[in-house]
Amino acid sequence: MTIFRPADILIPKGTDFSKWSVVACDQYTSQPEYWEKAAQTAAGSPSALNIIFPEVYLDKGDNAERIASINKTMAEYLSNGIFEELKDSFILVERAQSNGKTRKGIIGCIDLEEYDFSKGSQSRIRATEGTIISRIPPRREIRKNAPLELPHILMLIDDPERSVIEPVSGMRDKLKKLYDFELMLGGGHIEGYLVDGEAKEQLLSAVAAFEIDESRNGLVYAVGDGNHSLATAKTCWEEIKQTLADDEKKTHPARYALVELNNIHDTALEFEPIQRVVFGVEPEALLNGLIGYYKASRTDNGGQEIRYTYQGNEGSIYVQDAPSNLPVGTLQKYIDKYLEENGGEVDYIHGDSVVRELAAKPDTIGFMVDRMEKDDLFPTVIKDGALPRKTFSMGEAQDKRYYLECKRITL
Repeated sequence: MTIFRPADILIPKGTDFSKWSVVACDQYTSQPEYWEKAAQTAAGSPSALNIIFPEVYLDKGDNAERIASINKTMAEYLSNGIFEELKDSFILVERAQSNGKTRKGIIGCIDLEEYDFSKGSQSRIRATEGTIISRIPPRREIRKNAPLELPHILMLIDDPERSVIEPVSGMRDKLKKLYDFELMLGGGHIEGYLVDGEAKEQLLSAVAAFEIDESRNGLVYAVGDGNHSLATAKTCWEEIKQTLADDEKKTHPARYALVELNNIHDTALEFEPIQRVVFGVEPEALLNGLIGYYKASRTDNGGQEIRYTYQGNEGSIYVQDAPSNLPVGTLQKYIDKYLEENGGEVDYIHGDSVVRELAAKPDTIGFMVDRMEKDDLFPTVIKDGALPRKTFSMGEAQDKRYYLECKRITL
């Protein structure tokens, strides 16, 4: 069997998709007003918003109540029959993004036995960023008793020949359309098609050939988005399989995680930098500490550039002999040290305009770095391992994967 394979996919039926589908839970974490608007938009209709935990609310002190409500609502949705089950299926997804381009992907599942997020992993599915172990326990609490998973994981392949996804897209007119609607709050347009018959057989053949190609240096799939969500799924599976007989391990639904597969060579995919905003600090003290730590300069000395903004002030810090090949890695190393010693809090932000808006507040500073080139991703992960956490984003926040399809993860 292949690593990437068909799944028993659940999609809502008789439901307003524009109210059902919501953006990934780790977006807009410093903008609660976004999630309030999402709740207003989804009001009165079954919605994925009712069965996810937006991370903006993680520190509100009511996690146990929220998780209990999520699990209860999942069970109600299942018992009320709001889902149509597409057995042993793939779905072709075409997503119109804010850049005017259409991203093509295939929904299926991956075998978590082929994935290892630990540092230095040589598994055939690998993380692209360092996993923050402390971020797994709260996500595990959400997942461990949930009967369903909703993916916002984008899995990448390095397929310059366009041999896997693109041929299926070329057969779109022969496929059954499953949904076609506008995503809420500026998320763009999305269409989904059931991949069956000749298209499914062609896809399975292409995936099998792709996975055995020895030129890939052992790295077949890289996690483009949702690293910590997939790490959580893996952690839960490792716990579950300890309770199973060998034959049960082969078929248990928690072994397989639902993902959207994308080709990194899709012209619609654009890497955007993930910026940093630090709260609860004195900006100039932090900047002076950064300069002293790296013997850096506010004058361009040819080193790595890290731009900053706070209360209308903007400038750059230049670091020679940087410890990381990427400015974001250099910056993150210092921020981690500063916060450990001085307190404060960092959030990860999409879009320079949002950084400037947040950094206009007192005791706050924003940092901005240039994006990495997407063609560097696979070679860097193969050579150096996972990148510094929150190095890149596949598009802006509104282009992130929206929750739509579901899969059972309990028997």
